[in-house]
Amino acid sequence: MYTPLSTASSDLAALIGPSNYIILPAMPLAEDIVTSRHRITAYDNATVTVNEAVYRQSLVMTASSIHCPWPVSSLEQLTRENLTPIFDSKPTVVLLGTGTRQLFPQAKIFALFGERGIGLEVMDNGALCRTFNILVAEDRDVTAAIILTP
Repeated sequence: MYTPLSTASSDLAALIGPSNYIILPAMPLAEDIVTSRHRITAYDNATVTVNEAVYRQSLVMTASSIHCPWPVSSLEQLTRENLTPIFDSKPTVVLLGTGTRQLFPQAKIFALFGERGIGLEVMDNGALCRTFNILVAEDRDVTAAIILTP
């Protein structure tokens, strides 16, 4: 972008282009990767890549921790006991990825989250990966529980 210049000074002479406009130096538009936080960098039907590590088993993750393997490969396996790593992370919201399609757990699973005042958002794994990265970038207190099937 050009900024109109009403008076030229000798310090700005090098920046002045034709027609009395200041040519600003180029600003690099490079992605700022924060390595102290977990980011999902790739996913497909059977894997999730976090930073540079590829996971092939279900996992629970926050911006700063990963619990893997998480012993859940289907919604039917969700129990109070295997939800412990999620509850221990003390999230405000949990994103539950249910594979290639959005499938909802039983009402009693929603109740376990409701008892603790934790929001539960259920989505397919692709939507979870995109949403998790956005919420982490906003410094939100989010936990992702990703079900991967072998």
